[in-house]
Amino acid sequence: MNALRLATFVVALAAVSGAHAQSAATTLGRPVGPTRQVDPKVPQPGDGGKIFPLNSSWVAVSLNGKPFTGDRPSFKLDDQLRATGFGGCNTYATAAYPLREQGLAVGPFALTKKSCDKAAMAIEQAFLVALRSSGKWDIQGRNLIIQTQNGGRLILERSL
Repeated sequence: MNALRLATFVVALAAVSGAHAQSAATTLGRPVGPTRQVDPKVPQPGDGGKIFPLNSSWVAVSLNGKPFTGDRPSFKLDDQLRATGFGGCNTYATAAYPLREQGLAVGPFALTKKSCDKAAMAIEQAFLVALRSSGKWDIQGRNLIIQTQNGGRLILERSL
């Protein structure tokens, strides 16, 4: 007799909790659960545009047609959207966000404070300004091309 009562109670409890779950799923006409939407500015796999190549290392080739020589600056963007590299004298870190329509937004830099000769510091300054003012990017063969907002062009080559 007790087993029959227990079974009846369990079945009734399951029916009540199922009805409650269904009514809660549309509480006040809104679905229950995560409501966070995907940021429409961030490209998603399957979108028509290109996807920025995360976890790839790049070495600077030229800026506005002028080639880099010596210790060339570098750039790498990981899957946590943290960009790191060598500027020509110091190492840097920043946040960088690939956007829809092949846009690229780069945040403020955290730099080491090494002092180098004037030429290396000038190269570093020009490279970092080009990255910080980036507007659009494209991949052509082995090259990553970053167009700056003021019309400049930074070309980086994929490295190993």
